[in-house]
Amino acid sequence: MDPRALIRDVPDFPEPGVLFRDITPLLGNGPAFQQAIDWLVSLYGAAEVDVVVGIESRGFIFACPLADRLGVGFVPVRKVGKLPGARHTESYDLEYGSNVLEIHQDALQPGQRAVIVDDLLATGGTAAAAARLVEMTGADVRGMAFLVELAALEGRAKLASYRIDTQTRY
Repeated sequence: MDPRALIRDVPDFPEPGVLFRDITPLLGNGPAFQQAIDWLVSLYGAAEVDVVVGIESRGFIFACPLADRLGVGFVPVRKVGKLPGARHTESYDLEYGSNVLEIHQDALQPGQRAVIVDDLLATGGTAAAAARLVEMTGADVRGMAFLVELAALEGRAKLASYRIDTQTRY
């Protein structure tokens, strides 16, 4: 099944000039969603991964089932102000603004092998910030996986030092 058939284009969202790739129809299709998770497992199932890191919020949708299938833990990277306790904080730029991500300081242990998962790779700012947060804990980023890549925004270039896997490119 081609994921593109279930990814809806929404022009001018969240602001004029932005073409939003909406994965909601794909999520609502059981076989397509299962195919996306199977694809993730095929990438990292044989690799030595200790933990799956999901980026808020749609990254959680894919990271949690991957962690479950691999039999490893899940660590959330959240938007600012959502985590209690001691945390690392990192600012980043978006296609249409900026934001801040956080991770608990004790979420990962030094030397743990992590894969970072999100729904979409655009400019790479969010994923780069998540990688910096993971590395602040002393853990090792083994790769990053995205359901969709917007190749024209060249986010892959910002992440050149990491393994990058994408299922669908626009």
